[in-house]
Amino acid sequence: MTGKKTIDIIEKVLDACYREGSYSLFIMSLMHQYEERGSLSKKQLQGLYQKARKIKDMPPSWLATLEAIILKMPTRYKSALPDPQPLFKRDEHAGKLIAAILSRYPQHKRVLFIQARYVNNETITPAELSELEKFSRLLLPK
Repeated sequence: MTGKKTIDIIEKVLDACYREGSYSLFIMSLMHQYEERGSLSKKQLQGLYQKARKIKDMPPSWLATLEAIILKMPTRYKSALPDPQPLFKRDEHAGKLIAAILSRYPQHKRVLFIQARYVNNETITPAELSELEKFSRLLLPK
């Protein structure tokens, strides 16, 4: 082998916690996961650090190295879910124009067509909105 040998502090700390006699399920599961995946999450390392601090024979350099590894890892935050928004928001101005025109002229075909689209939650195009405003100017009294 020509590569560098690295000292695996996490494995050493896990072994020291295991040898200490605290055969806690937590340490056993961390050892198993570390052997399987080769890494631990930041929360798991923080838990390991808390356990290792309680061992009196633990070398302070190992604890400092473990703490440095923890501080180097990114902290992931879960953002709050956004408030639910309706998928479609009706244009109230268009609804008022449609109601006003149809109250005066209930058989107006173009306005009835736009009303059908409005009721079906389809978007009213700017051209259709300008048509409604033009009809209201022409047909409705001031």
